[in-house]
Amino acid sequence: MFFLTYSSVYLYAQEFRRPEIDPNSVVQNLLPIQSDDLNYNEVYENLIQLYTTPLDLNTCSRDDLAATYLLNERQLNSFFSYRDLLGKLLSIYELQAIPGFDLQTIYKILPFIIVSVENKNVLKGITNPTDHYFLIRTEQLMEQKRGFTDNAPVSRDGVMQRFEGNPAQWYARYRYSRTRNFSIGFTLEKDEGEAIKWQPSQHRYGPDFISFHAQIQNRGRIKNLVLGDYQLQIGQGVIFSAGFSLGKGMETVYTIRRPTTGARPYSSVTESGFFRGISFTYALAKRLQLTSFYSRVRRSGSVTITNDVTGEEVISTLQTDGLHRIPNELSNRANVVEQNTGAHLLYQSNRGQIGGTFLYTHFSQPLQRAEALRNEYEFRGTQNLLAGLHANFLWHNYNLFGEIARCQSGGVGAVGGVLASINKRWDATLLFRHYDKNFHSFYANAFSESSRNNNETGLYIGGKYTIHKKLKAGAYIDAYRFPWYRYLVDKKPTYGFDFLGQTTWTPTKKWGFYAIYRYEQKEHNIASKLSKQKFVTNTHRHNLILNAEYIHNKIWSFRTRAQGSTFAYTNYEADKGWMILQEINADLGKFSALIRLSLFNTDSYDSRQYAVERDVLYAVSMPAYYDRGFRNFLLLRYAPQPHIDIWLRFARTDMPDHETLSSYVDEINASHRSEIKVQVRYRF
Repeated sequence: MFFLTYSSVYLYAQEFRRPEIDPNSVVQNLLPIQSDDLNYNEVYENLIQLYTTPLDLNTCSRDDLAATYLLNERQLNSFFSYRDLLGKLLSIYELQAIPGFDLQTIYKILPFIIVSVENKNVLKGITNPTDHYFLIRTEQLMEQKRGFTDNAPVSRDGVMQRFEGNPAQWYARYRYSRTRNFSIGFTLEKDEGEAIKWQPSQHRYGPDFISFHAQIQNRGRIKNLVLGDYQLQIGQGVIFSAGFSLGKGMETVYTIRRPTTGARPYSSVTESGFFRGISFTYALAKRLQLTSFYSRVRRSGSVTITNDVTGEEVISTLQTDGLHRIPNELSNRANVVEQNTGAHLLYQSNRGQIGGTFLYTHFSQPLQRAEALRNEYEFRGTQNLLAGLHANFLWHNYNLFGEIARCQSGGVGAVGGVLASINKRWDATLLFRHYDKNFHSFYANAFSESSRNNNETGLYIGGKYTIHKKLKAGAYIDAYRFPWYRYLVDKKPTYGFDFLGQTTWTPTKKWGFYAIYRYEQKEHNIASKLSKQKFVTNTHRHNLILNAEYIHNKIWSFRTRAQGSTFAYTNYEADKGWMILQEINADLGKFSALIRLSLFNTDSYDSRQYAVERDVLYAVSMPAYYDRGFRNFLLLRYAPQPHIDIWLRFARTDMPDHETLSSYVDEINASHRSEIKVQVRYRF
């Protein structure tokens, strides 16, 4: 898999050490064709956590190691057979003795593993297995948005929608952790336009978002105890989903199955999708564990009056963007109390595992979507109950897995599939999923085409083939059916499918190339600009990406990428779009610099382009490129002392055909947008 690039860390080293990774490049190469439905902040955050809490190869489980998505079933079997036969590893170098672990595989997995013997880490370059740091960041847009001016827009009820706070965005994070032992930390964030206020009566305690956690692990029968904010990853994500889950992308096989990793601390700035309370995992027996949890968290929701006479109110939408800047946003802040309680019983053996899960959710106010035909089967009320079973079974180099759950309304969600290492060259997977239109699971993120697990049935088939150790190819095809109406699709049922083919070529240690083609066909309402009649027709989207990377020496490396796409309704002219970017990276040890120059041109927003941008640590940037313009940025990093890192990032977008950018409170009265960001990390 060609997605880890270490800027020659291992190419020139005489001894192995755990190399640093560039999370943005990993995400960009794993998910080169972005989706509007995927939460990239979550993907990035979970990748960072995977890196900062490396797995100890002497204590990790199969699911822990599978969660890296770097090893196939044959390699996983080889590793655990080796460990069972010969005992704990004494050195990282032992990986070379495990069948199926070539140097390329070892290089890929090195950033995410350690080998500990008698509580002493023997991997060169890590003298202390703890991760202990404090980080602070600020960023600001240099142009002024309309929401900061006296010309701020006015809402329908006559209230000026002016930002309450200043233009600066602030972020702070503290963490002290040791892998499979303990973790404590907090995260603070204030978005642009938000105010820092202490108003306990309005649930405001300084910054707009505060997250915290404390965790202990492996204390006798106490396997995992988390207080504060956390997430759960259980089964295939039909009820609980967290961790580094990707779905469809350049990796066509390994990322389809989800491992069961249990509760993990939450440290992202995404202000939804987490629990706040306590999670406790206890070993009832050697192979039997029970996890129980409770959560109480305040959510923000849009209020709708359903009865003008009685004034009865419901929550029509739960907010997920976390923005509380203007009166309309502040009026709905923290106005819903959501409580969750549940349990998970898990039995594990050398051949697989089986588990049972239930989740009860209660809202302080009833939820009810806006009246529309597509919302007829959406959740309504104040409480929901989910119960489910999940299992996986290992047979030689085949991994059979599945999960099924039923909610209070009677809707069923189910996922089943198989991962196979057919031989040393072939890996393949097959996955079937079905989610009823009335299946309601608020914390699910199982494999699907849609952003939510409901109203969908589909079949995914993927494969990878090693043509040569330097040349690999992969492909998938995914076909799906939507039984009920959807947003902007006034027809039932509707169908769609997408296909992706990719190849990677690494002719030398200095050069790497990949090419990706993707085609997607879906049914959609015809655009009003194309026809006065309303009807549903097929849409066709083609994407092509060509990427080249070159490492000249220890200092200089380069990336060139060209991509294009077309989008069309059947029997109508296609909208076209393209983008070209060039990255130049210089690493001088204590100082590094990266510059990217991008040029883009699209006919419409439908043919927009995406490319993940390098950013400061723990930040991700992925703007949409559309119309005609330029997007350039400079990223500097300086480490004056071993314990201090300083980042500076400047980015600018120019769209000469526009007089203004964005809209409403975010409108900028200029054809350009400039951002500056500064971050400092101190490692104890």
